[in-house]
Amino acid sequence: MNRYPLWKNLIVVVVVLVGLFYALPNFFGEEPALQISKRDGSMEQVALSEAQSALRAAGIEYGRSEIQGDSGLIRFNSTDDQLEAVDVVRAALGGDYPVALNLAPAAPTWLTDLGALPMYLGLDLRGGVHFLMQVDMGAAIKTALERRVDGMRADLRGERLRYVSAEVTDEQRIQVRFRDAESRDQAIEQLTEGYEDLEFDSTEIDGEPYLTATMTEEGVETERRAALEQNITTLRNRVNELGVAEPLIQQQGDSRIVVELPGIQDTVRAKEILGATATLEFRLVHGSPADWIDADESGSIPPQARLYQRRDGGPVLLKRQVIVTGDRVTGASSGFDQDSGSPAVFVNLDSQGARRMADITGDNIGQQMGVVFIENRIDTQVDENGKLIEEKKLVEEVINVATIRDQLANRFQITGLDSSEEARNLSLLLRAGALRAPMDIVEERTVGPSLGAENIQAGVNAAILGFVLVAIFMMIYYRVFGVIAVVALVTNLVLIVAVLSMLQATLTLPGIAGIVLTVGMAVDANVLIFERIREELRNGMTPHAAMKAGYERAFATILDANITTLLAALALFAFGTGPIKGFAVTLSIGILASVFTAVMLSRALANLVYGRQARLKGLSI
Repeated sequence: MNRYPLWKNLIVVVVVLVGLFYALPNFFGEEPALQISKRDGSMEQVALSEAQSALRAAGIEYGRSEIQGDSGLIRFNSTDDQLEAVDVVRAALGGDYPVALNLAPAAPTWLTDLGALPMYLGLDLRGGVHFLMQVDMGAAIKTALERRVDGMRADLRGERLRYVSAEVTDEQRIQVRFRDAESRDQAIEQLTEGYEDLEFDSTEIDGEPYLTATMTEEGVETERRAALEQNITTLRNRVNELGVAEPLIQQQGDSRIVVELPGIQDTVRAKEILGATATLEFRLVHGSPADWIDADESGSIPPQARLYQRRDGGPVLLKRQVIVTGDRVTGASSGFDQDSGSPAVFVNLDSQGARRMADITGDNIGQQMGVVFIENRIDTQVDENGKLIEEKKLVEEVINVATIRDQLANRFQITGLDSSEEARNLSLLLRAGALRAPMDIVEERTVGPSLGAENIQAGVNAAILGFVLVAIFMMIYYRVFGVIAVVALVTNLVLIVAVLSMLQATLTLPGIAGIVLTVGMAVDANVLIFERIREELRNGMTPHAAMKAGYERAFATILDANITTLLAALALFAFGTGPIKGFAVTLSIGILASVFTAVMLSRALANLVYGRQARLKGLSI
């Protein structure tokens, strides 16, 4: 007789029950919701209750509300209620609580409390926005050279070498003008060791001695990689501020970044935050107001200063040396200045930035310090033919000039902002970090929820059709053993969904294609087993011996066939991107699940049907 030992039967039962449990949340679908987070910390129940009170006052019906992790969730019965509620909640909670439109799982709480969560749906199934962003590598290299220019000025002053000017040219090289050739030659000896990624060369321009420095190919490649990595990190931080679940942010090629935000419906807000490049610089003021006006009118600017325009009007000279930049900011929040009541941003610096701020402000008490607001804006204008023309514009303006009354450290405030909205946006961008290089959105694509629903239905229909055709063929051709194969196939699908849910993986259309392919491939193992059983019966074996031989002797072939397919799937996952990875994940999980269901589960069911019959006369195969 054919019987499994108790421990094998227990393994089969436990795996099937666990698979059913974790697959169950996916059958409840999703419902529209508002996701509320707190800018500086975790969401509190008080804020969630305040949002609910505002919704009740506005007469908007809502469903279950809860706090999940660091954010709150309010569910609605329809997207109309959701869209109407977002403005009400934003007005009630203010700018310190980002509110995002989202879709939340509709699974009952007893399932989610036990850790059973549905898998995420990708952009093509759930709807959302897709951006393809081009990183301005030229600007990244120029910024890197400007950082090195600041260091070179300090080094030259430290060595008491007389130079006239040091600046980055349009050709993306550093030019340092000296008073004499001897100083230039000494400078080359001093700078070569500290700037390994620069190539130095002596030259004469209009009879004046110059030192030119050009970045090496290795240095350019390093800066390009650093720009991509930092921009990707910054984008992730900004997306977290938008409250997006399971975003996709990844590199494409050597200068582009793909951003996919499933479930996001506020595309204007998403585009505004992702593309913004605002940051700050803190510099000491140079000279007096009379010097500022004179420099603006005459165009004669001292070499150790730069001329800026103040937001409230008028010029101002700031020293070239930067005290602290926005990349030293660890936290920022918006609020109001206690003295004037004007919008303000409260800034926290990291340890290095705090030390530098404390050292310089401590030595310059009574002097003035300016805050430079730097932003890449896109101005849209209409030309003579009525077409919209977008023009990139770098805006550098001084938003605040204040006298240093005391030594500043790791926390201080910035005023001089136009509105509370600007203060909120600036604090968000400072918290998320500055982009290392500007980016342009070269492709924007919006996928509506209705299209996602159509994609899901098409994928489900394909899976059902493939399953039904396979099931009919198996039951007609292999009879009772065909029914066993169909049960194993259903369990295989359940296990795939369960594993994807346990891993909190993202299902996309290519992933559904992988599942459909698995449906067709999963019965291959059963076909091998069943044909081997038929062969052993034709060779004169008894039914019990033929069953045992069929499962045992086909196992090696099944294992070899699935291992080769699994290796191909792993290669797709390792070297593929985006949709290819999704296809590889579902295919890999399906292969592993099909081996289990075709070998262990199928044999357990066959043993249940035929294994206990001592005098078995034949098999329905």
